[in-house]
Amino acid sequence: MEYISKNQKQTEDIAFEYAKTLNKGDVVILSGDLGAGKTAFTKGVARYFGLDGVTSPTYAYLNVYGDFLYHYDCYRLSCGEDALTLGLTDYFGANNICLIEWAENIEDVLPDNIKKVVIQKISPNERKIIL
Repeated sequence: MEYISKNQKQTEDIAFEYAKTLNKGDVVILSGDLGAGKTAFTKGVARYFGLDGVTSPTYAYLNVYGDFLYHYDCYRLSCGEDALTLGLTDYFGANNICLIEWAENIEDVLPDNIKKVVIQKISPNERKIIL
């Protein structure tokens, strides 16, 4: 499915609807350039589950919301071994949902059954979201 979002609120609303399809154990890759809206998408998913306070995990690698929504930022990791060493892979497939930004940096340790969301900048405010 493909959507056009005209602002951050619409990106969050699309993510809110997408969250209805998620189950515990799902690993979702959020792909897009810096500032594309990956964290905004995560905010929408979190809102569906009644969670708030979502921020970019860039400096922490991982933020956990509500004990089951795991939001990763692997931008500063150079390989899957880094994720293994930090224990980030311990949560894949567990009783939670993992949303991973910059997953291409750790693709060699990702599970086989991942879901993918691509967010592309069209203009300063518009995004194409491919689910």
